[in-house]
Amino acid sequence: MKIEKPRVAIQGIRASFHEEAGLRYFGENAQMIECNSFKQTFERLKNREADYVVMAIENSIAGSILPNYTLLLDYGFPVVGEIYLPIQLHLMALPGVKFEDVKYVTSHPIALRQCVDFFDEYPHLKIVESSDTAACAKRIRDEQLTDTVAIANSLAASLYGLDVLERRIESNKRNFTRFLILTHHDNIEKKTVNKASLCFQVSNKVGALAKVLNIFADEGLNMSKIQSMPILGKRNEYNFYVDVEWDEQKHYDAAIRQILKYTHNFNILGEYERHDDDLSTAPKPRKVERVRRYINIRRNV
Repeated sequence: MKIEKPRVAIQGIRASFHEEAGLRYFGENAQMIECNSFKQTFERLKNREADYVVMAIENSIAGSILPNYTLLLDYGFPVVGEIYLPIQLHLMALPGVKFEDVKYVTSHPIALRQCVDFFDEYPHLKIVESSDTAACAKRIRDEQLTDTVAIANSLAASLYGLDVLERRIESNKRNFTRFLILTHHDNIEKKTVNKASLCFQVSNKVGALAKVLNIFADEGLNMSKIQSMPILGKRNEYNFYVDVEWDEQKHYDAAIRQILKYTHNFNILGEYERHDDDLSTAPKPRKVERVRRYINIRRNV
């Protein structure tokens, strides 16, 4: 069922990376529903207050967002798509603020982890974690904070009227976040699929997991992701979250039939079309010289 103006629940507020990912996937007609947490996005979907959820699941620098795997299993909403978003992080402040007067830097923990090299250069900055990158920019504007800078995207700087003191402070300029798209079962559109997200358990015996992985290999499936999560209250028992890709549906179907013999609590979290943009050919970012009229603290002083 195609929805002309989908209601999309996102963690964060306007100008967050989740909003950017949602607009890229659904287009400008999408209505973004701001939520304070990832769990709240699922609750909005559960209560039919949203048609879709856009949720970050991993970042190329910071790694997997582990609590979100638990949400996938707990709520059981199907994954119907994915999108990879290039992440560019900028340092921003109120107009007129000089970097030497700044004491605090605030952003989402995942964004902060992506800028560790920058913090190594300026150890005097006190890091303040927040729930959302854009919310940090908004707080600086709303509270007129002159001793604090935020790390967020260019949309946030533009929307909340902040000056960008330094661009592209992420440690690795080839930085991407993968977002999953989830919906109700009755919203699933019939279309060609070539990727699946699976979850299963195997017995705690030698070679149990290897049997499953060998089936994927024998059927020519590419395993693009594997993530283990301990099962609460059970010693040495894990849920394995696996993403697989294929070119021919029959090989995927054959693999699923076989691995059912060697797994338990098997779940297909979603079958969807993989995001095929070639990230390796994305244009390289322009090297930006540090804006020393703002950042003029001398090292070794």
